[in-house]
Amino acid sequence: MKRAGILNVGLAEAIVSIGHGDILMIVDAGYPVPAATWQIDLSIVAGVPDLKTVYAAVAPELIVEKVHFAHEVKLHNHPMYAALRQWFDERDFESVDHARIIGEMGARAKVIVRTGALDPWGNIALVGGVDYRAYFSDPAIDVPDNFRKLIDRSTFIPGAHHD
Repeated sequence: MKRAGILNVGLAEAIVSIGHGDILMIVDAGYPVPAATWQIDLSIVAGVPDLKTVYAAVAPELIVEKVHFAHEVKLHNHPMYAALRQWFDERDFESVDHARIIGEMGARAKVIVRTGALDPWGNIALVGGVDYRAYFSDPAIDVPDNFRKLIDRSTFIPGAHHD
């Protein structure tokens, strides 16, 4: 038996498959998943699992370069925004039109993880990143300034209190 982390075989496999620039979406129960998209349906009943539970499972296992969510989340869904801040680096946040989340990003997503959540604007797109610290661990390799900033971001710890 696996000791820790995600036990769902499909979700674990999906996370391992996410490369730099790939999109993994975590969505609510009503999200219109495109027919050709790799879907992992975790929903059981309304509200189970909720978005926070799935964020808590995914965030420690996935390097995220960008977190896209609807503009309305920050304005109107304060619990969801607080959960995003807990599990992902706010410096990587980018709010977009909800229509873009439903359309363009859903169509581009490599994987869509459906939850039982019934949250308004409860759909986020996580863009996969890389561990820049590991890529520049050899002291003989010069680190350009733009990569120093990316390396500094890798100190974010998912789930830790960030202010």
